[in-house]
Amino acid sequence: MARVIVVGSGIAGLSTALFAASAHDVVLVTKGALADGNTRYAQGGIAAATALDDSVTLHAEDTIRAGAGLTDPAAARVLAESGPAAIQSLIGWGVRFDHDEGGIELARALEAAHSRARVLHAGGDATGAAIEHALVGALRATSVTVLENTLLTDLVLADAGATRAAGIEVLLADGSRDVLLADAVVLATGGAGQLFSHTTNPALATGDGLAAALRAGVATSDLEFVQFHPTTLAAEGNFLISEAVRGEGAVLRNAAGERFMLGVHPDAELAPRDVVARAIAAEMAGQGGTPVTLDARGIDRETLASRFPTIMAACAEAGFDLASGLVPVVPAAHYMMGGITTDLDGRTSLPGLFAVGEVARTGVHGANRLASNSLLEGTVFARRVAAALAGGLDKAAGGLPEQRSPLEQRSPLEQRSPLEQRSSGVDRGELQRLMWRDAGLRRSGAGLARAEALLDDRAKASTARPDTRDGVETANLLTVARAVVAAATARQESRGAHARSDFPTPEPSAPSRNTATTHATARATTSSGRPLQTQGS
Repeated sequence: MARVIVVGSGIAGLSTALFAASAHDVVLVTKGALADGNTRYAQGGIAAATALDDSVTLHAEDTIRAGAGLTDPAAARVLAESGPAAIQSLIGWGVRFDHDEGGIELARALEAAHSRARVLHAGGDATGAAIEHALVGALRATSVTVLENTLLTDLVLADAGATRAAGIEVLLADGSRDVLLADAVVLATGGAGQLFSHTTNPALATGDGLAAALRAGVATSDLEFVQFHPTTLAAEGNFLISEAVRGEGAVLRNAAGERFMLGVHPDAELAPRDVVARAIAAEMAGQGGTPVTLDARGIDRETLASRFPTIMAACAEAGFDLASGLVPVVPAAHYMMGGITTDLDGRTSLPGLFAVGEVARTGVHGANRLASNSLLEGTVFARRVAAALAGGLDKAAGGLPEQRSPLEQRSPLEQRSPLEQRSSGVDRGELQRLMWRDAGLRRSGAGLARAEALLDDRAKASTARPDTRDGVETANLLTVARAVVAAATARQESRGAHARSDFPTPEPSAPSRNTATTHATARATTSSGRPLQTQGS
């Protein structure tokens, strides 16, 4: 039985492991606890065409429309067509979606840029937490080996005529390193929201899988497209206030109390996320940086309490009553539409390496992700990755050494005691502020050039290979930041989530995707500058 390593324990990683467990020896690696991850923070829900007044065609059309001309129609069709089956898989794994008052039909909500109310939810606004809990429980009942508190540091490459992925190098909780070998590696490591000083993402979203892929020379695409969620609580932590609140009827007001979105887009508060986020930023700039406010007073308290209990509690903790007052909101970094370039079965440019979920660029999101398509993407493409693994793994393809249990394997590779660990030498806060200022909601050639110069300078100064978790994560953020800035510099137009003041309009001749095989400092080496290969390769 072939061994498959899945890195990441959000919906994409857990779904992949569950789908693949019957055919392969699966090892799931996660850098925190199994239940940690971005998935559990998802509020709004998961989009799928399951209602009688909806259709796969409408869902695909909405997905394509939101993507600002760069969505791959084939990917959108796959996502929409596979949506109902993905929901059934989740229900089979124990996810309990909310139902209507009669308890028969699934409850469906309307979110921005959707033509139908098709967003399913669980626990009101706790959909992600409900999905994560159910999938973790389902995984615990399988034969999948789980390695927690194990941080991916690099891909292991084997060279037997053609380079391929042969496993991963990891940093363990005690500060030592390990090499885990496999016939295939699936990266499901999520995004890199921690690139920015304001983000809805948890602290673990540091782009580890994307950085490892960049170092291995794996092709990436569209890294310039970073989605900023329009409405996060204007308080420390940037707690996300779901789009579904606006879908229920909440509106946005400026300091003068005006509902400003009416003059921005025909769909007003339910316009695509990039439109709403930039409109909010413009209003804030015109009122001295003061946040705009979310007005949900038109929704009765009972509806808010039952549909959005988590959001109500978070607002109350910050001193705001969502039902009776105005809640200050600001945009924050939320999701990466670009990532590791994959086909529709998760294959990357490196044989033996697959990617799924936010770390992957399938083309389904284009330049701007449609709300609540991310959870669906994780499950839909996980099934396709598992099918591709079942149909094409050859244990001898990479000329790998004899396989050993990851629980038994311990490599002497640069092991150090915790007292001897080194950091990356990069100030993470400085990097985040730089990216927010020069590569955030609004960009310019001058700002991107400034960011590139400063990031290059920090990279040259970071010569030591980091051995602490914080150091590895910060080094990964630096690698990804440089790639994002390079991609944003190359796309000389404004489209979807990518807005440049020096190129304010879309350019019809611009590339459909911005592809890079390597980055200036992302060679096919480890962060110490040497090739990482299996013994005898």
